[in-house]
Amino acid sequence: GGALIDMFMAAVALAVGAIPEGLPAALTITLAIGVKRMAARRAIVRRLPAVETLGSTTVICSDKTGTLTKNEMTVTRLIAAGRSCEVTGAGYEPQGEIICGGGRADLSAAPALRELLVAGVLCNESALTRGDDGRTVVNGDPTEAALLVAAAKAGLDDGEIKKSFPRIDIIPFESERQLMATMHEVGADRPPVFYVKGAVEKVLDKCSLALDAAGRETEFDREAARAEAEKLAAAGLRVLAFSRGVHARECSYFTHEDLCSRQTFIGFQAMIDPAREEARTAVAACRRAGIKVKMITGDHALTAAAIAADLGLADGKPETLTGRQLSELTDRELIERAESVAVFARVEPEQKLRLVEALQTKNHVVAMTGDGVNDAPALKRADIGIAMGKGGTEVAKEAADVILTDDNFATIEAAVEEGRRVFDNLTKFITWTLPTNLGEGLVLLAAIIAGAQLPILPIQILWINMTTAVLLGLMLAFEPMEPDVMARPPRDPHASLLGPELLGRIVMVGVILLGCAFGLFYLELQRGTAIEEARTVAVNVFVIIETFYLFNCRSSHPSFLPRGLGNNPFVLAGAGAMLLLQLGFTYLPIMNRLFGSAPVRPDSWAVIAAAGAATYLFIEAEKTVREKLKPRAA
Repeated sequence: GGALIDMFMAAVALAVGAIPEGLPAALTITLAIGVKRMAARRAIVRRLPAVETLGSTTVICSDKTGTLTKNEMTVTRLIAAGRSCEVTGAGYEPQGEIICGGGRADLSAAPALRELLVAGVLCNESALTRGDDGRTVVNGDPTEAALLVAAAKAGLDDGEIKKSFPRIDIIPFESERQLMATMHEVGADRPPVFYVKGAVEKVLDKCSLALDAAGRETEFDREAARAEAEKLAAAGLRVLAFSRGVHARECSYFTHEDLCSRQTFIGFQAMIDPAREEARTAVAACRRAGIKVKMITGDHALTAAAIAADLGLADGKPETLTGRQLSELTDRELIERAESVAVFARVEPEQKLRLVEALQTKNHVVAMTGDGVNDAPALKRADIGIAMGKGGTEVAKEAADVILTDDNFATIEAAVEEGRRVFDNLTKFITWTLPTNLGEGLVLLAAIIAGAQLPILPIQILWINMTTAVLLGLMLAFEPMEPDVMARPPRDPHASLLGPELLGRIVMVGVILLGCAFGLFYLELQRGTAIEEARTVAVNVFVIIETFYLFNCRSSHPSFLPRGLGNNPFVLAGAGAMLLLQLGFTYLPIMNRLFGSAPVRPDSWAVIAAAGAATYLFIEAEKTVREKLKPRAA
């Protein structure tokens, strides 16, 4: 009967020892802490596993406007009737003027220029108002606001213009068509006129006439206009083309079919959208970390390439692929091109999905940004879908894993940093907790094989696992970021969580725990110590070695002096609380009754402390040796 009970206790002890009870809670809490830290850095995580996935991102596909750039548009150049004019001033305050031929523009003598500015006002859904502080407030799209500001700098009143030419109907902007149009009354007994603004190639293809300097319709040189637009785009300017046409019939609506190819080209308005300084720094940090950054935009390829070069997306001139070229590629061809291309211009939202799938075929972990309804499939398919909090639609936000509250690329880089920190801390916790379970199992197996008494009871194993997981292991979740966190390449998503180095360390510490706990347990018995006191020594060996080993796990780099004690006060607080609990476990009568423990002599404490210190020094020596061997292996 006694043998059967002993066998049952041994089986229970092995089961308890083999299960890391605190692991699920610790993993969840570590991820939750990561979510909180990301929220403080303006990245709202909607799905908890996304925290860890961010840390393994290998490619970030980012929108340009508002994410990599400031989305603060300012018209700087006007092209009308083949004449180039400069627009001075910056921002949305109408302070500045239009300079043509070295002097201020006179719109009464430049009807084509006036018509270009009027088109920018009429083909527009935005408005400028005054805030309580007297500053201009943009209501609507920043690009359209810039067109209103340009007209105001020329002395035009957008309210008067809209009153003079009442709107009849509108064809809203669609990313697939890359243009918008509005139809207006121009007087009694005259057919309505529509104005069109949009992408250069889309508008030019519909024009067969052009306005000359006197405002008369004349023959249109499409190739000359295209060359002028490309010159502006190559300078990093965002170029919008404007045209007009006469509606063939009097009615209260019009459609895309009414935008015939007999339109009259009016001119270009070119604007600057400066790159964010913090985005430039963030791109550099991502590239150092082995993460490729790819720009996806609806802008002209030359404009996008100029901004990409300014941001440093590639060494030298970035390789560019347009949406039209992308549509002509087979899936196999796209898989090869997607790897090297840094800029995707004139891309339609549906093409983002193909791009994500192509990159994932190459085993990339892809983060994709988006804000529109049509971006939702790509956001859903990406490993990390990132929606814009300010300008994003609700559909995009629902499909995303992460929402940026400031629409800033630097926030994506910060989220990747946090993701890597979370993964580091999860690895530290697992590397810390598994040796305990291994050590407990080895101690129990050794006792069973030797046919000896159990050095630790099941309830004592449960005490060790639960208290140390909360007071020691969980404190690793608060570890600050490693200095080299963004200097390492992304981890292989298919690689094991614990590589050979960490597995070796887990086994090493497990064997140390076996030797120290089993050895001191039998040493105490040899000294004639009661079984309860000997088991208490074994329990304290586990706890004290785990406490010392906790400081080993705080960093993968060797340091014989404990690393940065002040930068994680939770570790010190947890270690202190654990020691107090162990004193209670050892000396309080109620704990002795509950857990079968007994008071321990002072000389036993000295040996236990020596075992903990020796373990700490041994692991740091092992890390030092590994660190020195790495360059030779390389």
